[in-house]
Amino acid sequence: MIGTLVIDQLQNIWSSTSVMSVSPTLSDLSRLYQTEFVRSARAVGVLWAICTLCFAIIQVVVLVQPSWIGTTDTGRPGTPSGTLGLFEVCVESDWPVPDCRGSLSSLSPLPSFQSVAVLVGVSLWAVWTSVVCLCLFRFCSAATVYKICAWLQLTAGFCLALACLLFPDSWESPEMRTLCGDSVGSFSPGHCSVHWAYILAILGVLDAAILATLAFVLANRQDALLPPDAKDVTTGLLMSA
Repeated sequence: MIGTLVIDQLQNIWSSTSVMSVSPTLSDLSRLYQTEFVRSARAVGVLWAICTLCFAIIQVVVLVQPSWIGTTDTGRPGTPSGTLGLFEVCVESDWPVPDCRGSLSSLSPLPSFQSVAVLVGVSLWAVWTSVVCLCLFRFCSAATVYKICAWLQLTAGFCLALACLLFPDSWESPEMRTLCGDSVGSFSPGHCSVHWAYILAILGVLDAAILATLAFVLANRQDALLPPDAKDVTTGLLMSA
């Protein structure tokens, strides 16, 4: 009887010692896993935020630059050479600075490109709103902020894609005929060719799609890759020290 009690006590002591020796190991692994995830997610999130800010700046350049389309190097003799944007038509002159006609200061687009300018403006608003939403990392969960920014970036990319599709359809306009000849028409630039601002707008569509996809991935992985008892780390992931 006494021997049985001694054996039971020894077994209880051995079990307690085993649990105490295993628990710190699991806790350390969980803490290490959590730390590595936070570092990786923070690095990717900061890169995503920087790219979002760059995309917002590109949107401003695309909207205001009068270089969506312009005359080719082999233009017609006796015809003006220059470029055209959503707000201005710039023709080369004897002065170093081209002669630009339009209403960029009052943000009044050319009549033929009003719908395109509105779409680019909405895209610009959406992407800059996503930049402002980065401040929400201090107050909301990171997954929620990522999803908000992702939907805003999708909206920006969709509006910019529509603008890129509608712009060639508006080429049959008096401004285009003056600059590119009477052979211009919808999706036919005549004696002109697309310039870097329009190409930059097309690349912006791809950029918006990539940023939105990355934001959705970060939002979905934010909680899924963490241990079940470490969900609170999702709050303030980017901005916390």
